[in-house]
Amino acid sequence: MQKLTLAILIQAALISTAYASEQSETKGFVEDASGSVLFRTGFLSRDKKNGVEDTRSTAQTAIVKLDSGFTPGVIGFGAGIIGDASFKLGENAHAGNGMIPKNNDGSAYDHWVRGGGYVKARVSNTTATYGTQVLDIPVLASNTARLVPEYFTGVLLQSNEIKNLSLIAGKFTENQYSDQITTDGNELDQAIVWGGKYKFNDNLSTSYYGTDIKDRLERHYVNANYSYPLADKSSLTYDFSGYHTEWDEKSDGSAYTYSHTTNDLSNLSNNIWALSATYNTGPHNVMVAYQQNTGNTGYDYGLGKGVGDGQQTIYMPNSYLSDFIGNGEKSAQLQYSYDFAAMNVPGLSWTTAFVYGWDINVAGEIDRAQLITDNAQEREFFNQVKYTMQSGFAKDASLRLRHSYYRASDAYQKPYIGDTNEWRIWLDIPVKLF
Repeated sequence: MQKLTLAILIQAALISTAYASEQSETKGFVEDASGSVLFRTGFLSRDKKNGVEDTRSTAQTAIVKLDSGFTPGVIGFGAGIIGDASFKLGENAHAGNGMIPKNNDGSAYDHWVRGGGYVKARVSNTTATYGTQVLDIPVLASNTARLVPEYFTGVLLQSNEIKNLSLIAGKFTENQYSDQITTDGNELDQAIVWGGKYKFNDNLSTSYYGTDIKDRLERHYVNANYSYPLADKSSLTYDFSGYHTEWDEKSDGSAYTYSHTTNDLSNLSNNIWALSATYNTGPHNVMVAYQQNTGNTGYDYGLGKGVGDGQQTIYMPNSYLSDFIGNGEKSAQLQYSYDFAAMNVPGLSWTTAFVYGWDINVAGEIDRAQLITDNAQEREFFNQVKYTMQSGFAKDASLRLRHSYYRASDAYQKPYIGDTNEWRIWLDIPVKLF
């Protein structure tokens, strides 16, 4: 990791002598500074079936980010702060779903504050950031689908020295999930990430990312996206994505009990891949997707301490309430989206989707090598409506309503989500401070 960091910085320093760079165009520590606060009201309710207790959470938060510019010079320096201050709305007697922290007696926190600072340095078009960060990396991503984001603490290098090529490398040692108060609530030991994205032209791009989470797993991700323009400003986009995961022999196999079908916990592996095709014409967007798992376990994320994943690291098309990640599972999806700007209501959109999964392997709770069934099924009907203000004093404020109707085979009730009707309501009001 140290050698890779040094190599990238040296490369950036050499290239910066010959090419124009972001650092050479910096205006200054204060001049390029920015500050914002996102006021969010969140409601998440899961109406469980088959005797399982419902969960419901409602809360208010303010997510703040203060980010400086870089100082002038060959090497620019900067700093920033990111954090959130929240309080519950109502009793929240059945808090859950990763929304609100809980006291030792199981009751919801009344109010809580989280966050941290970071420092950064830039040479040419290469930036190193150390401290509290929100990650958007396919193999190590912060969960941003709850009230507040998931935080990682560590160092991340991002390099854009070569045209159309973006490279990253990083090391993180703390992981704080959305409903955790302590900085390292997920007890992450060490996660090293690397990878890059290359854009061949306006139509074709590819990417690869990898991570090695100490004593837990090694994961690799690949993606290829090709967009083909058609007549009348329409387009057809093909996308392929896939993960390969192998768990370390030292990993806690009990963290993956919902899906593995072997008693040999030293040899757990999974492959999951998906292919989608999307047709866009005017306000209409139609996508069909096929997704498949192979290996002796499903694609597991964040189910055990130290994995360093808040269940967001699944950059796949068949991902809503369920991510259709069961052992051996195959799934197909049909999605449709409509932009109401075509009906003179700009900012309003609607997305609906149906996903069906089959051939899921479910093993016994004691003898994991004994299959209960190799044909469990699940299905989800998803709808989301979102409206974003286009102008006025509340410009960019948005209201999002999301509903999922999820059902599964009897054998797949306990191992995974279980029959659920879910509602999510998010009101976001962004405010630019400077």
